Amino acid sequence: MSSDNISNTITSLTSRDADASSSTTTTATSCDNPSPSPSPPPSAAPVPLSWSPDGKLSLEWIQHVMSALDWSSRNLPPSAFPSVLPVPVFDALVLTASKILHKEPNCLQIETLDSDSTVVVVGDLHGQLHDLLFLLKDAGFPAQNRIFVFNGDYVDRGAWGLETFLLLLAWKVFMPHRVYLLRGNHESKYCTSVYGFEKEVLAKYGDKGKHVYRKCLGCFEGLPLASIIAGRVYTAHGGLFRSISVTPSKRSKGKKNRRISLNPVANSLCLGSFEELSKARRSVLDPPWEGLNLIPGDVLWSDPSMSPGLSPNKERGIGLLWGPDCTEEFLKKFRLKLIIRSHEGPDAREKRPGLAGMDEGYTIDHDVESGKLITVFSAPDYPQFQATEERYNNKGAYVVLKPPDFDDPEFHSFEAISPRPKVNAYYDYEDVIDSDEELDLASMVTAS
Repeated sequence: MSSDNISNTITSLTSRDADASSSTTTTATSCDNPSPSPSPPPSAAPVPLSWSPDGKLSLEWIQHVMSALDWSSRNLPPSAFPSVLPVPVFDALVLTASKILHKEPNCLQIETLDSDSTVVVVGDLHGQLHDLLFLLKDAGFPAQNRIFVFNGDYVDRGAWGLETFLLLLAWKVFMPHRVYLLRGNHESKYCTSVYGFEKEVLAKYGDKGKHVYRKCLGCFEGLPLASIIAGRVYTAHGGLFRSISVTPSKRSKGKKNRRISLNPVANSLCLGSFEELSKARRSVLDPPWEGLNLIPGDVLWSDPSMSPGLSPNKERGIGLLWGPDCTEEFLKKFRLKLIIRSHEGPDAREKRPGLAGMDEGYTIDHDVESGKLITVFSAPDYPQFQATEERYNNKGAYVVLKPPDFDDPEFHSFEAISPRPKVNAYYDYEDVIDSDEELDLASMVTAS
């Protein structure tokens, strides 16, 4: 592969402008096969990457990062990654991004939208770097009039979770009010210790791997939980959440310093409010499945159901299941038109009777009087590593919201980049517990 070809890898990806129809499909193909021996790094992306002395990033630098990450994934072994992104550059990027993320509220209010603005909502990515590069080219890069909301699950399962997450952090630092990164259930210590991200980081950074992994976990804790777009659209990784009703215990007279204990009311599941969401404590390595701080776990792990009502999500061991009646109640109560969530790929939907499959990368799960519930999944041909010869071959998708009301979704489906660079998995995908089944709670406690 010539250096000219490598530098053009991203720009030569097939990209077709979306038309005004409600659903489009784009075929993504890689123009270059991985070469048997490393080619020179692309001239447009000098490596190792460096950090600007004043901390200000440019579009040119972001494009350098994209080219360098794509090139290194095709030409270098994982252990050579520090030669592309040295630890000091990693530290500067993650520190800068973390400061921005930790200052953001649990639920982002995305309201400053002009008449020519569009909002792109992206679902699970799971370390599929090359599909993300295509998505960004296909949808158009973030810009003053093009806002991106990413619904979480940047890492695990795929082989380039670190590159995927760091690229999105770079975009966040460059355009903090045009790129919004929400947390997914895989942005946690438990999931990353089981589904590959921890081992990926250790393989790529060697003796500095533990340091890099800890910094990533700290950044995960700062990721917001949800967003509201134009006052009309609620987005979150998993979905809806419960109200945490508490009752203070009685304080004995004369005991001024005695602590008041708060106890959740048992057997009273009902939908929570945005005020409650705003007060939830998101800075936890693993969202708890018991106690008072249940809202983060609900937002990250819950799933829709075709059965009415609100109930514990016994299949996952954390979060909730909610029916069409709950979707209607939530939309009507908060005067919303859409719920856009992610969290379920083709493997998960295969086990969900009554809900549509994820062949096109999106589904409309509930269509009720007040609006719709949508699931969007942006990792095509997922999971990257599959134990069976027959693959799901699902498409990925993203959602575009346009003015004036931003509540009439356009669906854009796309196929996976092919062929992917050859690489080994960082987890035992044949034997590891399925993340769509019940959590190993004992391991989760240990991980925390």
